[in-house]
Amino acid sequence: MEPIKTFTGKIAVLERANVDTDQIIPKQFLKSIERTGFGPALFYDWRYLEDGSDDPAFELNDSLRAGASVLVADNNFGCGSSREHAVWAVQQYGFQAVIAPWKGTGEDQTPGFADIFKNNSYGNGLLAIELAPEEVRWIFDSAKGRELEATVSLEDQTVTVRGEEERIFKFEITSDVKDRLLSGLDAIGLTLSHEAEITAFEATHDDQMP
Repeated sequence: MEPIKTFTGKIAVLERANVDTDQIIPKQFLKSIERTGFGPALFYDWRYLEDGSDDPAFELNDSLRAGASVLVADNNFGCGSSREHAVWAVQQYGFQAVIAPWKGTGEDQTPGFADIFKNNSYGNGLLAIELAPEEVRWIFDSAKGRELEATVSLEDQTVTVRGEEERIFKFEITSDVKDRLLSGLDAIGLTLSHEAEITAFEATHDDQMP
């Protein structure tokens, strides 16, 4: 997968909470044995009318969001099934990062992302960013009727949003995930980065194998 460092792109807003994986990529599109071609099916049931044309009422079909590479949604994005296709569809549409807020506190807190979706995102090079509710609310409000641009820096762990004004938001990410994304290493790549140590270990333990 490609390393993530810093990129700038247009923002698309999807002010909906609890967007599940069946809404992201409906089940009828999971039959393919390939890992490509899922972009046109992203949010299929919301995105298209019955005749297959774009639904003008759907947020991402707004001309202000054309070509966006940063998706901002509400909390609990990617809940539901564990289908990795949901991440592939988001990426193949053109998004490099998804931003969502946590909601609530303590035991009542709902995260920005379902755990499986977030882990699948990191495993495929899609940056899942959690921000505070008031920060995402500001983005939603700022996007009404206007185009927004964001610069995402994984190195600095910042999202800089530009509209009528500019604001910089900090985000948290664990150091191991950050290092893997900066290096462009998925699970296989991470394992192969330790190939020399694995080979050395196997060489000294061959005589213990049954």
